[in-house]
This record gives sequence, structure tokens and C-alpha cells, in this order.
Amino acid sequence: MGGARLFATALLVALGLVLAGCGGGGEAARDRAYHLAQQAGFTRTVIAAGPFHLMAFLRLSAPSPVLRVYIEGDGHAWQTTDLPSSDPTPWSPVALELAAVDPAPAVATLARPCQYVAPGTDAACTQSAWTNARYSPAVIASTNLALDRLKALAGAAQLELVGFSGGGAVAVLAGARRSDLRDLRTVAANLDTALWTREHGVSPLIGSLNPADVAPRLANLPQLHFVGGADQVVNLAVVRAFAAATGATHCAGIQVVPDMGHDGDWPTLWPELLSQPLPTGCNGRTSGAIR
Repeated sequence: MGGARLFATALLVALGLVLAGCGGGGEAARDRAYHLAQQAGFTRTVIAAGPFHLMAFLRLSAPSPVLRVYIEGDGHAWQTTDLPSSDPTPWSPVALELAAVDPAPAVATLARPCQYVAPGTDAACTQSAWTNARYSPAVIASTNLALDRLKALAGAAQLELVGFSGGGAVAVLAGARRSDLRDLRTVAANLDTALWTREHGVSPLIGSLNPADVAPRLANLPQLHFVGGADQVVNLAVVRAFAAATGATHCAGIQVVPDMGHDGDWPTLWPELLSQPLPTGCNGRTSGAIR
């Protein structure tokens, strides 16, 4: 198999269609997410953040100094093994599903660039934004602008980030550039993209940043990374490599969830997983904000 085709095939499995669920295109996926958000008490807002307009869902049940933000996965990145999708809106909005069962008083979900918004909304929504450059500096900067806006809307002073799959990579990369992050959780996240692409035998993600490269900036941050014991997309070695790169593994906890696949039923287990204690003895600070 040629290198380009192998690259597309691996990304298809790892980054899009495994999360697609059963049926529906971008419009149907948007409608499902909007219905779920409404049923769970979220209001939706579109945030102008640099070159992108990012969809967000926000639920404030009581005043809170801390806002917990869930960052969505890579979504429906590929249409076929050879063809990127024209709309990366996830057919299964896992981050939103996790947020829906979170009892915290201030909860938000932040979509990735070009998800949930109608195609053609942003000139920056070229296919590279959800394929090889989906963790680019522009994407991370846009994410942080949106996080600033969500924090202001919630009247919060600090953030907690939760990232699902590729959203975990974005949470790390964005969080490493902030000074207001209290803690971090990831679920089935590809936290060392260099190792991850090597394991799948595919080309590096040209145009994207690697979360493992900023891991030392999060050395003192309480964090917990959940890995599916049956996950064939992101395995334990990838998450362990990130934890080791922090240089302070006592602050980077890892919990394996037995028999859970990448696209398993994380939302059902999430209330229990969310109650797991974060590592102690960490001061909750990054090594300094960068932009």
C-alpha cells in the first residue's frame, strides 16, 4: 500500500469513522448535538476566535469560580479511506455526552474548528484543519481565545479541561499556554502524536504540534488520563510516554479502564471516572503562560 493511502487509512480508523456512530451527515449530526445539549440544559453559542468560529455549549446551574470545559474529539475527519470529509462534525458528540452527565455547577463543551458550523462559514476551514494540521498553532490559539470567552461568560477565575480523543491533545496544547488551569483530564487521548503515528506506521502530522513536546510545562499540574484497555486506536504506551515526558509522573496519573475500546460507552462510566481523585502534591500551575 502506498504511503499516502496508508496515511489516510490509518487516520480513518484512528480519527474519524470509529466515532461516527450509526448514520447521518453533518446536518443530522448537528441536530442531534443541539437536541442533546438542550435536553441537558446547555445553551449554545458560536465564538469568534481568530480565523475560526467555534461552537460551544454552556450550562451554569450555580455561580462557580471554576469552569470545567470539555474539548471535542477529531470528529468525522474522513469520508473514505482516501477522501477527507467535507464536514468534520462528529456523528457521536462524545465530549458533549460526557459533559451532559457532569454534575458540576459550571460546565461547557468546546467544539473543534469547523465542527457543528455550516460548511463555508469560515475561509480557514480547509480540510487540513481537521486532518494533518488539526493541532496546528492557529488551532490552539483559536481554542485559547474561545476558552477565554467561555471563562468570561461563566464569571469563572479558573479552568478545568477535559479532552476526548484528539480533544485531549488540544487540551494539553492549549493548557500549556495558560496560567489559569487548575487540573486536566483526558479520555482515550493521543498525547504523544509522534509515537502514535510511528506505532500506526504513518507519516507525521505535518503542521501539527505534539502534546508530548509541551508536557514539561504541565509537570506540576494535577492530571488524570483514562485509557481504554481494549483501545486499538490509542494504547497505553502513548499515554505513558506523555506522562514520562512531564518529568513528574506523580502528577500525571493514568487509569486503565478494562475492556473499553476507543469508541466504547465512556459516558455511562463517566460519573464514576470523574469521581476518581486527582494526584496530590501538585501545585496546579503550569510553567508559565505562552501564546
